[in-house]
Amino acid sequence: MHRVGNDSIMPLMKHVTTEELIEIRADVWLWAARMYKTRSLAKQAIDGGKVDVNGGGCKAAKAVRVGDRIRLTRGEERLDLEILALSKQRGPAGIAQTLYRETEASQLAREEAREQRRLSGAGLNHPPKRPNKQERRELRRLKDSS
Repeated sequence: MHRVGNDSIMPLMKHVTTEELIEIRADVWLWAARMYKTRSLAKQAIDGGKVDVNGGGCKAAKAVRVGDRIRLTRGEERLDLEILALSKQRGPAGIAQTLYRETEASQLAREEAREQRRLSGAGLNHPPKRPNKQERRELRRLKDSS
């Protein structure tokens, strides 16, 4: 335990800050909220146009504030988030989830897309068995001829 100014007791945790943040860089917030594994990946996503803040474009150094809306794309997922809190340090997943709220429309759309992928069997169209030597040679001939 760590004592703070007025003799109140506060747990000593790295992700808890006593100072109140007003704004923070977009790439730092995305990393702290665990949207991307590294800050570098967050910056690449922003530079690649996969992140929008308040309906407009975004740069890595753009300042985000509480109440801003972020729309991001991760693979096939599309997330619409509202920023509830700011943090410049990456904490546990439970703490990171308190930094934002996903809109209901976004949750429904993601659930629908997941169900569509499940029903279509995407990625499950494997052959019933491995090709034997003769079938492999035939496949190789077909690939080389085209």
